[in-house]
Amino acid sequence: MAVYTEVSFEELERLLEQYDIGLPLSFKGIAEGIENSNFYLQTDRGAFILTLYEKRVDASDLPFFLGLMEHLAARGCHCPLPVKTTDGRSLVSLNGRHAAIVTFLTGIALRRPDAAHCAAASAALARLHRAGEGFALSRPNALGPKGWQPLADLIVGADGIEDGLTDLIQDSLAALVPAWPTGLPSGVIHADYFPDNVLFMQDQVGGVIDFYFACNDFYIYDLAIMLNSWCFEIDGSFNITKGQSLIAAYRAQRALSDDEITALPVLMRGSALRFLLTRTYDWLNPDPNALVRPKDPREYSKKLRFHNKVKHAREYGL
Repeated sequence: MAVYTEVSFEELERLLEQYDIGLPLSFKGIAEGIENSNFYLQTDRGAFILTLYEKRVDASDLPFFLGLMEHLAARGCHCPLPVKTTDGRSLVSLNGRHAAIVTFLTGIALRRPDAAHCAAASAALARLHRAGEGFALSRPNALGPKGWQPLADLIVGADGIEDGLTDLIQDSLAALVPAWPTGLPSGVIHADYFPDNVLFMQDQVGGVIDFYFACNDFYIYDLAIMLNSWCFEIDGSFNITKGQSLIAAYRAQRALSDDEITALPVLMRGSALRFLLTRTYDWLNPDPNALVRPKDPREYSKKLRFHNKVKHAREYGL
């Protein structure tokens, strides 16, 4: 369970005195996520999520995350909406942690989305990119190319996970950082647009959650993250039918420039490297207080090796 900081019912009652959301009926930890402590809260007025932001989250980023959700919700995106206290605050303190309550979204996160699901989620991503325009705050991508080498320097023992993993990481860094594109269309991106962060109601997207990696970066980089996380099968093969469906649905909502298309193979490698680095670090440095198992980095070493052989964006479905 992804709960690092416990909350007693008495502490919850004192917290809710700051809000006007009713009396608590049910309260339990959520066995999802790896960054924060999350709880499902049911009151006599509705359902909510209480999040306690753990030490890995920079407190200075919280106004960006919470403000972004408000901005997107106001523009028609189905995302959690921060609930404010009776004196107008979105951010509070609980058990020595910054905390926030957001609205609960109904829906199911699909483990094995098909091509139609990929298309629906991709169209929602494009709409999210458009809706993010005009957001007053900005946040650099801390896990972009400038952050890769410092993270790689903290990784010791990668070859114990997989033979040759250290060389794969270092060779990829040497090749990708100098080749990283500049000047592509950019704005607010989700940066963690995995299937478990998109909720479906039947075949339609009912909501997008977990904006705690959101930042300003290339829109096409967000699409690369999605292609990596939605279009590979369990055996490690890339499903080009899903890729075609995903890309076509995105382009129907937001056109891709020639420069974006040209850059896609490099961005696919970069997004695979980004998640390979964080997963490798987490695998080798598990939090002793966490009951959730770190995700296997070998999933992304396979994807990175696949991308190293790709020569043109059409191999992803363009």
